[in-house]
Amino acid sequence: MHQLLLNRDIYTEFVQTDLPMAQRFLWIVTADIKDLHVEHNNRFQPLLEVLSNLVESGVAVRLIHAKEPGPRFRKDFDRFGPLINSELFERILCPRVHTKAIVIDGVKAFVGSANLTGAGLGAKHADRRNFEAGFVFDDEAHLNQLMHWIDELYLGEHCHNCQRREYCPDPIIELYR
Repeated sequence: MHQLLLNRDIYTEFVQTDLPMAQRFLWIVTADIKDLHVEHNNRFQPLLEVLSNLVESGVAVRLIHAKEPGPRFRKDFDRFGPLINSELFERILCPRVHTKAIVIDGVKAFVGSANLTGAGLGAKHADRRNFEAGFVFDDEAHLNQLMHWIDELYLGEHCHNCQRREYCPDPIIELYR
């Protein structure tokens, strides 16, 4: 499967339906991160609540983002203990990240233009959303390639040669030079 999703379809055909169904792991990579609400179980709730529920059910969640989240996101984040206390939730910041990707259980992924924001991926009104595009795919070779790349990023493989380290507020790895 290789499917193009545009605008609100990203939300209705992937974020709302597939993301909450993760069983083993969920990896999210985004440049920008803000307060984002989704309709789940017949009510609108912060995506952070969905992530917290996934962590409580044993799903490992990895969130990689480029800058500090917005103030409402930070305030909401503190309400969800599993995101603070569980080893199943991992979050790193890398200012060079510009990718927007979501991988679910290693069997399905979305790669596109949408950041982890209400206007990008959330349940915003059609007239207030960003114009976004991306692809959902389940091709094993592409999934493996994307997951390998995300692992390298997560493990700090790029930190050794990063020429933007002075702008990094929280380096993934410490360099002993």
